Amino acid sequence: MAAADELAFHEFEEASNLLAETPDAATARGSDQLTPQGHVAVVVDSGGSCGAEEEAEESDRTALLQEEKQQPGFWTFGYYQSFFDVDTSQVLDRIRGSLLPRPGHNFVRHHLRNRPDLYGPFWICATLAFVLAITGNLTLVLAQRRDPSIHYSPQFHKVTVAGVTIYCYVWLVPLALWGFLRWRKGVRERMGPYTFLETVCVYGYSLFVFIPTVVLWLIPVPWLQWLFGALALALSAATLVFTLWPVVREDTRLVAAVLLSAVVLLHALLAVGCKFYFFRPLPLEHLAPSLQAASLPPKLLLSPTPRAKTT
Repeated sequence: MAAADELAFHEFEEASNLLAETPDAATARGSDQLTPQGHVAVVVDSGGSCGAEEEAEESDRTALLQEEKQQPGFWTFGYYQSFFDVDTSQVLDRIRGSLLPRPGHNFVRHHLRNRPDLYGPFWICATLAFVLAITGNLTLVLAQRRDPSIHYSPQFHKVTVAGVTIYCYVWLVPLALWGFLRWRKGVRERMGPYTFLETVCVYGYSLFVFIPTVVLWLIPVPWLQWLFGALALALSAATLVFTLWPVVREDTRLVAAVLLSAVVLLHALLAVGCKFYFFRPLPLEHLAPSLQAASLPPKLLLSPTPRAKTT
């Protein structure tokens, strides 16, 4: 007890001595420090600090509420707006990745990076459809210049046929592939399939190589056309195979081989079908009447016309 009184008296004595040495000192209200005159006393208001902390907590709470905001439904425009939020550099990088496939280079991991877009696939499919229709008509125009007996009329229906074919292929085939991989994931737990939009994105960018190939098909040399088509098919199919291999390799060898073979076969059917439909050299419905007459048997051409009876 005595020690406590001595401690308190000692503190009071130090304060008295300090006031005696500095008679011009003044105390600042709201603090326990002595401040000589001529100096600025900085007093921290405890109420202000509490207000700043409350504002920081309020801002953090607002940010959390914005992050937890409910995502728009898939039937709204806002849901699909994020899939078109890409810049030109990203689209060009993904196009380069589809044109230069190599083993061990996963298109989804190295180019999409968990951010699939629909902007690139949409415009690639639209461009390919229009290029197919235009070059298909130009093939008949060039054939007519070489052979004036060929009759040409614009075939606008090819735009519709090309658009429906390309867009159905890019959406329906990835849908079937994604559904199959999801089903196999239940059988093989180690399998981790890509999302549906990632699969659509890979298929869309894989078709870009066919755009310059279709333009080169205007060269009227059949073996050169097939060579360009084979190169384009090899590059496009390699992009799909190298991207799907990390997923299907966890399955059995038979399932992996059948699945990859089906992917390549469907891709080849698309390329060959477009080649035969849009680049037919001489469609029968556009032949001139003289050529149609030349194809008739000689007996029909040389048959005499009946004479009118005279009375």
